[in-house]
Amino acid sequence: MKVRMDEQELIRQVQEGDEMAFSKILKLYKDKIVNYVWQLTGDYQKAVEISQETFIRVYFKAKKYKPIAPLSSWIYSIASNLTKTEMRRSRRFFTVSIDDINHLSYNDSSVEEKASHNEMIRELRCALNSLHPRYRIPVVLKDIEGFSQEEIAEILNKPIGTIKARISRGRISLKNALKRSSAHIKFQMEKESYENGRA
Repeated sequence: MKVRMDEQELIRQVQEGDEMAFSKILKLYKDKIVNYVWQLTGDYQKAVEISQETFIRVYFKAKKYKPIAPLSSWIYSIASNLTKTEMRRSRRFFTVSIDDINHLSYNDSSVEEKASHNEMIRELRCALNSLHPRYRIPVVLKDIEGFSQEEIAEILNKPIGTIKARISRGRISLKNALKRSSAHIKFQMEKESYENGRA
């Protein structure tokens, strides 16, 4: 992920109490953090709430930020920790909401294409939600957010070898979950076709 050259100056200004600089950081990262947390939780409203808490902490803990790491890594680290805490607190894995899927927009396409796209989105979200957070978070950071393995190790404060292993295992688990989901859908379609033929 490319780091903006002016971000270090922005956070320095925030450390001095400059609210305009904070507004610029918020504009740069708010949508990215909401999307990231949504990918982890499957709950859009929860993602918005965690994102708000993330930026409250960015503002009030700005003086703790050290310029040895990119600002993006620090912000994602805060969001990751808040999300993991929320997952532990709720003691359940979040499930995909149909209302959340409807936030997505489409280009002009047929009803069949939209239905197929919706089904693919549902399959992917359900498969992602089936992953344990220790695998889901690195996979989302790598494959959706575009961070390098080194950056992810920094964000999650884990050895690079651990991150590589978790990404690999997470991808395998995701692939297997998608295979199971596709097989289940195919079975249901064949069953419905058979039952309709008998009717």
